[in-house]
Formats: sequence, C-alpha cells, structure tokens
Amino acid sequence: MLHGVLLIALFSCAAFYIGDMGFVKSLSLSPMIVGIVLGMLYANSLRNNLPDTWVPGIQFCSKRVLRIGIILYGFRLTFQNVLDVGLAAIVVDAIVVAVTICGGILIGRLLKMDRGITLLTSVGSAICGAAAVLGTESAIKVKPYKTAVAVSTVVIFGTLAMFLYPILYRNGVFDLDPKAMGVFAGSTIHEVAHVVGAGNAMGKEVSDSAIIVKMIRVMMLVPVLLIISYSVMRAAMRNGDSGGRGKISLPWFAILFLVVIGFNSLDLLPAAVVDFINTFDTFLLTMAMTALGAETSIDKFKKAGFKPFLLAFILFAWLIGGGYCMAKWLVPMI
Repeated sequence: MLHGVLLIALFSCAAFYIGDMGFVKSLSLSPMIVGIVLGMLYANSLRNNLPDTWVPGIQFCSKRVLRIGIILYGFRLTFQNVLDVGLAAIVVDAIVVAVTICGGILIGRLLKMDRGITLLTSVGSAICGAAAVLGTESAIKVKPYKTAVAVSTVVIFGTLAMFLYPILYRNGVFDLDPKAMGVFAGSTIHEVAHVVGAGNAMGKEVSDSAIIVKMIRVMMLVPVLLIISYSVMRAAMRNGDSGGRGKISLPWFAILFLVVIGFNSLDLLPAAVVDFINTFDTFLLTMAMTALGAETSIDKFKKAGFKPFLLAFILFAWLIGGGYCMAKWLVPMI
C-alpha cells in the first residue's frame, strides 16, 4: 500500500509546483484541480502498468486521506465570519444551497441521470465545488469515476464564472453595489479559489464580502451531509437492505469539521500555525483529488455521457439568474 501512497504524494508535489506557475495562478486553479488532471492523465496512459499491490494505496488516498482533509478544512473558517456579513447573506446562501440541490435532483430525474452523479454535481454546484463533491462522495460511497465527472463539471463552470462575473460587473450588466455584488459572487460561484479570483478582479470591498459569504456557504456542507446520510439510510430501509446500508452512515468527518471550526473560532493557535495547517490540508486534499483522477479513465467519462454537463449548465444558469435577483431585490429588504 505504501508504494501507492508515495506515488500519489509525488503527483501531488508536482501539482503544487505546477499550481505555483504564473499562468496557472492567473487562472486561480488550485493544486487540487491540477492534481485531478495529473491523476487522469496517468490513468489514461501508464495506469495499466501499475502493480496490483499499489492499488490499495491509491484507494486509501481517495477515501481516508480525503476525510482527514475535509476535517482540517475547518481551520479556514470561524463562526465570527457569520456575524460579519449579517442575516441577508445567510438567507441568500441557504436559499441557493437548498434550491440548487433540490432542483438538481429533480432535473437529474427528468434527464434520467445516474443518481450518484446527479447528487454529486448538485451539491458541488450548491456549496463549494470539488470539496463538497469529495465530502458527499464519502457519505454516499460512489465509484471514483462518478466523483471525477462531478468535479469536472463544477471546475468548468466555476472557472467560467470566475472570468464572467468581473467582466459583467465592470460593464454594468450586474447593476449592484459592492456589498451586494460580494453576496452575489460568494453565494453562487462554485470553488473558494474561484471566488477569490473573481473577487480580487472586482475590488477589495467586493472580495472581502464575497469570501466571507462563500465561507458561510461552506459551513452548510455539514447539515447537508447529515441530511444526505439520513436519506441514504431511509432508502436502504425501504429497499429491505438489512446490511450496513440499513444503518445511518453518520459522516463523523463532517461533525469533526464543525468542531474544528469551533476550535478555530477561539483563536488559540498562532496565525503561522494555522497557515501551516491550511497548506498541509491543501496537500492532503490534492492527494485525494489526484487519487480520484488516477481511477478515472476516458472510457468512464464516455459512459457518463453529456447529461452531467447539461445538468451543471442548467444549475449554473440558475445560480447566475436566481443569485442576481436575490442580491438585487432580496438583500436590501432584509
């Protein structure tokens, strides 16, 4: 198993190096995204030559390391963030998350899509992109290629949003004041990195508001995962599954994620230590993404078909249209 872990760690180091290049940084592509691309390139070239004894190490990274990474992600957040933006941002975030997930599931059914890919794509679009997809994958336990497909959809449309929002804002299409624009961007753009990139392109006031609103949206991952786990348990019971699927799979990593946020809110650790933890956490999540990519071949993308990207596009259109309307008219009323 160790050989597989070391292989993924090596790819992750390469992802960090590539992610630090000027061109890649200008696109606000995190090492996690670079990692899954490297993993997929490996899966579709040299993977067939991999010894069978290395496979458990790759699977360990895509599951166990992933959970540790999600837990440590809490060091990026504090409960004080919630108080800084007020009730309006929380309400908008809650509506965006609820409508995007429920609407995505409904659209997925109409398109007769795979349920796992539908849920992963919907949650990724609703909350925090790849990190939310990874968290949901741990709760519902789907095949790795389905996770990679969902990650690809949120990365594509999140990157598009990162470039589109600043252009439309600077040209007056998004007729919002800086605070409202921050709420709009933070509540609708997929990845944290994409929010940072878009916010910086629109000014400090927009950026500060957008990042905090985005972090509140990330916190909503915990209740969402609890609801998903409960739904999985109920579905298993209805299907007469008497095995492990008939018991609620409580996502302890999500609970610990919330505990870590609480601890971080106490501000007990020096800033340098927190920065180190966040860098280490990014490396762990990069390992998880790389491992998922290493288990994803082009054939599996062909098997998934065009529908996941159609679903992601529809959700993207809703996020822009619905999010703008709420930022324009709902936020001033609250």
